[in-house]
Amino acid sequence: MYHIFVNDKPIILTTEVQKEDGFKNYLLSKVNIGKVIRELNSTSLKEVRLIGKKEHKLLKKFLKLLPNVIAGGGKVYNSKGETLFIFRNNKWDLPKGKTEGKETIETTAIREVEEETGVTGLEITKSLQTTYHIFKRNGRHRIKVTYWFEMKTSFNGKLYPQENEGITKVDWLTPEESLKALDNSYANIRILV
Repeated sequence: MYHIFVNDKPIILTTEVQKEDGFKNYLLSKVNIGKVIRELNSTSLKEVRLIGKKEHKLLKKFLKLLPNVIAGGGKVYNSKGETLFIFRNNKWDLPKGKTEGKETIETTAIREVEEETGVTGLEITKSLQTTYHIFKRNGRHRIKVTYWFEMKTSFNGKLYPQENEGITKVDWLTPEESLKALDNSYANIRILV
């Protein structure tokens, strides 16, 4: 089962048909993705479920419905066990961004964290869950596929929000502060934190 978010409402990819209650079922093979996005954005539906036949083919089929944007990001811890957050578009978020050229996804993730926050000395410690969300750019919907990595750093310098990316604040948050920040964050970030 996969969750692809349209704002904070999920499109769930599954092989199981369930009785509709606050959600709608559609066949993945015949879905009009534009209609689904409009429904999620303009109705009280909590979610949409796209039903496919084979679990291992669900994501591959879904990703063919819209252009894909590949991104990398980091959930970064400092030596005090605090997590690095950015504040963009009036929401708490984790640093991430699109790949450039032929760089690896790991290189993308480290570069984006450095650019968006000013933090250096990053070391990837493990891969985290990949997230998916649909956004609109230049009048067209796209799927952002973000590969996340847990990182650590002993960086203790000044934090610099990348203002030209709409980031107004960068902060190290304690575990308690991180949980509170999730009240004003995105569904795909809540999955990671």
